[in-house]
Amino acid sequence: MKIAIIGAGAAGVMAAITAKRLNKDLYIDIFDINNSIGKKILASGNGRCNISNTTITQDNYIGENPSFVNQALKEFDFKAFENFCKSIGLILDIKDSSKVYPLSNEAKSVVLLLEKELENLQINQILETKIEKVIKKEDSFILKSEDKEFKDYDKVLISSGLQAAPQLNSTEDGIDIATSFNHSFNPTYPSLVGLQTDFEFKSKLQGVKKEATVTLYIDKQKEKEITGDILFTKYGVSGFAILDISQYAVYALSLYQDVAISINLFPTLTKNELLGIIETLFKTIPKSDAIDALTGVVSKKLAMVLLDINNINKDIKSADINAKQLRAIINTLTNMRFKIDGTQGFKHAEASGGGIRTDEVDNKTYESKLCKNLYFAGEVLDIVGNRGGFNLHFAWASGFLVGKSISKL
Repeated sequence: MKIAIIGAGAAGVMAAITAKRLNKDLYIDIFDINNSIGKKILASGNGRCNISNTTITQDNYIGENPSFVNQALKEFDFKAFENFCKSIGLILDIKDSSKVYPLSNEAKSVVLLLEKELENLQINQILETKIEKVIKKEDSFILKSEDKEFKDYDKVLISSGLQAAPQLNSTEDGIDIATSFNHSFNPTYPSLVGLQTDFEFKSKLQGVKKEATVTLYIDKQKEKEITGDILFTKYGVSGFAILDISQYAVYALSLYQDVAISINLFPTLTKNELLGIIETLFKTIPKSDAIDALTGVVSKKLAMVLLDINNINKDIKSADINAKQLRAIINTLTNMRFKIDGTQGFKHAEASGGGIRTDEVDNKTYESKLCKNLYFAGEVLDIVGNRGGFNLHFAWASGFLVGKSISKL
């Protein structure tokens, strides 16, 4: 039996290895547009490779139907992944945060060991080849690149991902191939990405970083709250808390909903506690410029913007700040609100949301319900995970399910 796998990322490689281990008689070609496998694996975790997570449920995923992941997570949980890693000689480093990295702390070691296993199993790698079209004739498939045809495949897996990180040659060719077989898809969008805002003073805050609580509002209703680092940028906001909340924000944007966030820069203090701190500060140094006094609690950039936002003279002295102005400053520090009007795009996104609609795919085998012997795995499906190793784990798990399925005659 002859198998074609389009996309040599985590999902495609896992499917190939699993299938060949279960059925040594398979002939498998794995195609990729790049000159080596696992380009996105190499880029994950800033090169350290946040490869999985020990605590994974459907709550860590977003899409039209997040429960679609359940069978894959059941059959290929973290323990199963750990055993797979041991089988290729990869030792894991499990953090207290439940994030998982290779003990080598290098994504390169992950890709190297996967390459070795593909070679050991005699899985044929056809690299620097972009598959543009798949045609089914009777019971077999033909794959077409720009200048070649690859024929007589009994089964085909599309695991070519989506647009996130186009600098790694990411495309939506998988969606184009799927739609040629009458599959439908939900609009794609960048996920785990910086957010653009309509904040008037964003350029003045560029570079300011702080631990904060970010609250997401969708159509003016509170949707999500996340605490972590935020970074003000020339386009809006970034940082881990923003990347985490971006999944929900950008999904809502893709549905043309109204999206806004509120930032509390002092989440561990009540408003009255913060008021008391700043009030005491102003009384301690009454002759100081208010901007200088505020640098005792915030950066100078932020101090200047606080006065700008609240129309307070930048030359005002601490002693001259009145109660109304002080409360306005406190309100800004604990409830800085602005509208989200875009993202930094796929180039800066860690993942893509949207994709092939999962109600057209069997959740136990990941075979197409519309075309026999056509399969999907990984990011090309309308499933996207939280930051923390969840996207890579879904890739491994979905690849494992497909590998089991395609190994059978």
